[in-house]
Amino acid sequence: MPFTPHGKHLIAGEWVAGDATFTSEPASGPAYDYSVGTPALVDAAVQAAEDAFWSFGYMSREKRAVFLETIADEMEARAEAITAIGTSETGLPEARLQGERGRTTGQLRLFADHIRKADYLDRRFDEALPDRQPLPRPDLRMMQRPIGPVAVFGASNFPLAFSTAGGDTAAALAAGCPVVVKGHSAHPGTGEIVAEAILAAIKACGMPAGVFSLIQGGKRDVGTALVQHPLIKAVGFTGSLGGGRALFDLCAARPEPIPFFGELGSVNPMFVLPEALKARAASMGEGWAGSLTMGAGQFCTNPGIAVVAKGAEGDEFVAAAKGALEKAAPQVMLTDGIAAAYRDGKARFDGRNAVTPVLTTVSEGRQASPNLYETDAENYLQDHALGEEVFGPLGLVVRVSGPEEMATLAKGFEGQLTATIHMDAGDAPAARDLLPILERKAGRILVNGFPTGVEVADTMVHGGPYPASTNFGATSVGTLSIRRFLRPVCYQNIPGDVLPEDLV
Repeated sequence: MPFTPHGKHLIAGEWVAGDATFTSEPASGPAYDYSVGTPALVDAAVQAAEDAFWSFGYMSREKRAVFLETIADEMEARAEAITAIGTSETGLPEARLQGERGRTTGQLRLFADHIRKADYLDRRFDEALPDRQPLPRPDLRMMQRPIGPVAVFGASNFPLAFSTAGGDTAAALAAGCPVVVKGHSAHPGTGEIVAEAILAAIKACGMPAGVFSLIQGGKRDVGTALVQHPLIKAVGFTGSLGGGRALFDLCAARPEPIPFFGELGSVNPMFVLPEALKARAASMGEGWAGSLTMGAGQFCTNPGIAVVAKGAEGDEFVAAAKGALEKAAPQVMLTDGIAAAYRDGKARFDGRNAVTPVLTTVSEGRQASPNLYETDAENYLQDHALGEEVFGPLGLVVRVSGPEEMATLAKGFEGQLTATIHMDAGDAPAARDLLPILERKAGRILVNGFPTGVEVADTMVHGGPYPASTNFGATSVGTLSIRRFLRPVCYQNIPGDVLPEDLV
């Protein structure tokens, strides 16, 4: 059956309409009207989440695991409808949406397995020492506990994996925290059908109704009301630096400040070492162009900067990248606003004497064509704007005189989600010198690959120093992301029949 959105919010198990509506702007297919969120709806959703926490936060890990798996099952039961509305709204190809749905359901099942193992509780025990001198030691036990209701902001570029039932939601629910999602207006229909799947799981598993709510649309007042609500204990966000920083500041300014886990942007620099450049300059240039244009460059791990030596081999890399980019067809961007921002970012490069155009194109409407520019390390380090993310298929090659200048340049980068080294065996000394610098700059370092594509696994870190994220000690992908929504509690001399079941 085709899915026709009804355009309502999901508040504590009920579909609720609002007085005002907005109309979606799909890349193709029909537009639909959706209710606009309000601060009053935010309050109702958060109050319900707080009520739900007193049961959901303290139920067994097995019940929460089954709930996560049931959400995944209900999403798979709506697979075709999710793909259809998702491709219509975003312009993303069917294969991309199908893969993203698999990643989303896989995350949910991964967290189910993770909490069953109980390792995330980080349980610690110090036995009582009543005869210790000069003072006895009490019985001490510690484990991680859920923090309370969590707010999640849906991302524009991942309508499934970083949105309604995406990684932030999965991690929070796994931890025992009810979730209130502010849906992204770029794909409200996709958000609605995923919320239907979550509601079906709530009913099937007998969960408290307030464990999940979805609020559609709304202006800044809705986001502000959500992050400033006194019952919200943490916020998960994936989006722009400007929007994320504004919300971060609101969280910090609350009477009770709360953590804001924002993934805000990154240029993901790629460092090409000399022996690798000598051996395969052309293939690396072509590979970089493919990564740069994947998904119209709308990945947070898009490698927007390549650091390459001056000279003939570096010229070969640039020529190969240019040739590959010239063959790339225009692609549909996620929203008109994102497309306009991409054009603005290109204009920022066009107006700078510090950069040399290698390939410039004209992008119109919601379409994006690739652009390529070149500069040197000295100009890059003097012009902060060259390191600001342009969300789309725009690349900058920074030319250096050798490994020493490459290391100096690396120290000048801001925080990144990823950093990549391309190397051959003879580059190992230079790579060893570069690695400590990159450890301070990025959450994930890779060799001889491209960072687009994030493995959902126990070891993954998708985060990094600011401005890549607002909390360098956290990740938004992988099982470690559950730690964002937990805090340690120490139990001293608590009788066994009073202790939480997981600590007995």
